[in-house]
Amino acid sequence: MYTSSLHSRHCHIQRGAPFWRPLGIRQKHTRWCKMQRFDTVRVFAGEVLLEVKDLEAKVAETGQMILRGVNLTVREGETHAIMGTNGSGKSTLSKCLVGHPDYEVTSGTVTYKGQNLLDLEPEERARAGLFMSFQSPVEVPGVSNSDFLRLAANARRKQLGQEELGPLEFYGYVMPKLAALKMNPDFLNRDVNANFSGGEKKRNEILQLSVLEADIAVLDEIDSGLDIDALRDVADAVNSLKRPNSATLMVTHYKRLLNYVVPEAVHIMEAGKIIYSGGIEVADILEQDGYEGIKSRMREEASKQPVSA
Repeated sequence: MYTSSLHSRHCHIQRGAPFWRPLGIRQKHTRWCKMQRFDTVRVFAGEVLLEVKDLEAKVAETGQMILRGVNLTVREGETHAIMGTNGSGKSTLSKCLVGHPDYEVTSGTVTYKGQNLLDLEPEERARAGLFMSFQSPVEVPGVSNSDFLRLAANARRKQLGQEELGPLEFYGYVMPKLAALKMNPDFLNRDVNANFSGGEKKRNEILQLSVLEADIAVLDEIDSGLDIDALRDVADAVNSLKRPNSATLMVTHYKRLLNYVVPEAVHIMEAGKIIYSGGIEVADILEQDGYEGIKSRMREEASKQPVSA
């Protein structure tokens, strides 16, 4: 299993972008404050949980370059969203973070909790608290959800120095999590994702996240294939799992998810790089004017930058 997580209340400077700007700050009665420009920005700074610097990666089989210098900093307590057109590198970035074998990192660094993430095998990243929810979760016939979840949870608990759970103890542990996701307990007796509907698979992914109590959740298009009721249930579960020392990184095409899981930061990817970062208003621009609206905003902000002597 791949795991991962990203979240914090601080601002972020996107290297490689044509300007410097803060991301937004959540307020009590309004979702976002007015964006202002600073040379350095750090508000409600938590510890850096994940730092990606100049990351480049290619498809392992073909050698096709996908990521071309991604920079991203995520602190404890933050929720980030990554948006972009198909083929921009969003899902590739997610899979590189969790060590998917289809992709090979060729340059750059990824630091997680102060250690070199790229030195860790996928299962080591999972045990360290990284979780990834896939667009199309794999079916595992012959393996019950109950056994799969208990073994995964115990591997994580062992990493944390906690006692492993027996079958009866695990049942008591997982039942409240099922109830929070409005999932029938019969899910535990079914094979992992086998003959699940699209919505059931997505709920099962979030159940895994809940059971593992991951520190960084990478949610790759968790909203795809969900009707509005299922989306609300999944979003409520994601929000309920946030902790001050955890983080969430969501990949999505649509703003509707961000209406329920409100991010501190929204990043736009294009051609393998993050080209623009801001608050929730970035998703508003995208929904109203498309990616041309983002580029128009970039040109407008670039024109206001002082010209170097």
